[in-house]
Amino acid sequence: MSRRIAVLRPEPGNRVTASAIEAAGRRIIRLPLFKTEALAWDVPDPGRFDALILTSANAVRHGGAGLGRLIGLPVHAVGKVTGEAARRFGFRVVTNGDSGAENLLARVEAAGVRRALHLAGRERTAHSSGIVAQVIPVYASEPLPVSPEAAAELDGSVAMVQSARAAARLGEIVRRRDNITLVAISEAVARAAGEGWERIVVAREPSSEQMIAAALALAD
Repeated sequence: MSRRIAVLRPEPGNRVTASAIEAAGRRIIRLPLFKTEALAWDVPDPGRFDALILTSANAVRHGGAGLGRLIGLPVHAVGKVTGEAARRFGFRVVTNGDSGAENLLARVEAAGVRRALHLAGRERTAHSSGIVAQVIPVYASEPLPVSPEAAAELDGSVAMVQSARAAARLGEIVRRRDNITLVAISEAVARAAGEGWERIVVAREPSSEQMIAAALALAD
């Protein structure tokens, strides 16, 4: 019998990922470790910027009506889901990178962008780039309570971790690590998970599709 796959990301992504895994005939554990909430923010003058950087679809989901004032800025997005969310809102997406934020920023700089606005999460990972003129947090990820019984369900599973915070928190809530295999979205997330796990596999690309593919292979 195949191993269960633990989906730990917040909603609504948790439901989407879990459905894709169930459609492949695998058993899942749905255990969001965080929930995302909108933050109050002041919309800056869009004339100060030549592009909008989006590294999560949550920036669109929780950005609110203020996003409408930025609709004229071309969007450079990380991942298909983020790009699709921006298009649905009405933005013109000119770059849709699937190799992480650092690579996206390098591509955007090479394209001539010099004064980008980055709408991000409060707990974002710092990225070094001189082209980002301002970063504004528009959402936050708050921890959800996890009972000992729920944490015990993770024993023997393949767990998908999509952020450094999720990797670190998973290590805090489980009783033992040596029978849990992790699928990490990036090398940085794998490092944040620490040692002692049965195995850590980094997805070939930082995308939900590649994480699901890796988890399915490991669950067999």
